[in-house]
Amino acid sequence: MENDGTVSDGQLFARMRDHWQRIDPVPADLVDRMVAAVAVEDLTREYALLTLVEGAELAAVRGETDTATLQFSDGKTSVLLHVSATDQGGRRVDGWVDAAPLAIRLVHADREWAAEAGENGRFAFDEVTPGVVRLRLVVKDDVGEMREFETPQFEV
Repeated sequence: MENDGTVSDGQLFARMRDHWQRIDPVPADLVDRMVAAVAVEDLTREYALLTLVEGAELAAVRGETDTATLQFSDGKTSVLLHVSATDQGGRRVDGWVDAAPLAIRLVHADREWAAEAGENGRFAFDEVTPGVVRLRLVVKDDVGEMREFETPQFEV
C-alpha cells in the first residue's frame, strides 16, 4: 500500500492474478498443447506434400526430357507445376492453384519472380534461373480468410 492508503497498480494486478488463478486456473497441459499446435503448423507449412505426377524419371528437370510436373498440397490448397527448359537456357514454370491467389512468388536464393493468376488459377514464370526455388502464395480460403502457402524447395 502507498502512504495515502491506496493500492498500487502492482498490488492490484497481483490480487487480480491470484483471484483468477483460484477461479479459472490455466490448464496444466496448455503449454504442451500450444507447443504441439505450433510445431504441427510449422511442419504443415514447411513440408507440404510433394508428389511427382509423371513418374520418377522426370524428377530432375535437367533430365533427358527437360520437363517435370510437380504437385504440392497442404490439405487445403493444391498447386500443380509444369517446369520446362527454354531455348535461352532458363526454365519456364507454368502453374495452377485451386485457391484464390492474392500474391504468387517464385523465390530463388538471390532473386524473386512475381506472377498474376489468370482464369482457373493459372500462372507462369518465364526465364527462371536454374537452381533451387520455392513457391510462395498468399491465398483466400473457403471462408475468405487470407493464409500463406509455401512449398518445400525444389530444383528447376
